[in-house]
Amino acid sequence: QVQLVESGGGSVQVGGSLRLSCVVSGYIVSKFCMAWFRQAPGKEREGVAAIYASDGRTLYSDSVKGRFTISQDNAKNTLYLQMNSLKPEDTAMYYCAAVRDSMCYFTLQKGTYAYWGQGTQVTVTS
Repeated sequence: QVQLVESGGGSVQVGGSLRLSCVVSGYIVSKFCMAWFRQAPGKEREGVAAIYASDGRTLYSDSVKGRFTISQDNAKNTLYLQMNSLKPEDTAMYYCAAVRDSMCYFTLQKGTYAYWGQGTQVTVTS
């Protein structure tokens, strides 16, 4: 059974940094497409970054491009999201998501991912 467990969220001031982690069990990260999504209260869940494990391609939303970096550690079966220059509008619950690479569309659309974690809260204060 595939499980994704996020950690690393917290409260940080504007301009600060956080690194989120997503530990995967039940499958091999290197055979997944993986992504980070976020959802603020009253808003739709939106994709912020994706990575195609087999060749390392990455994809970012315009709102985080240049500030966030998605990466993975195959030895630790873990996905990361390094978030720098954080803004109040980055405040949200952050979720990692995955889909087997044979089913991967490499998008930031939530409907294309099969497995989801429970989320970790990020709050950016001014």
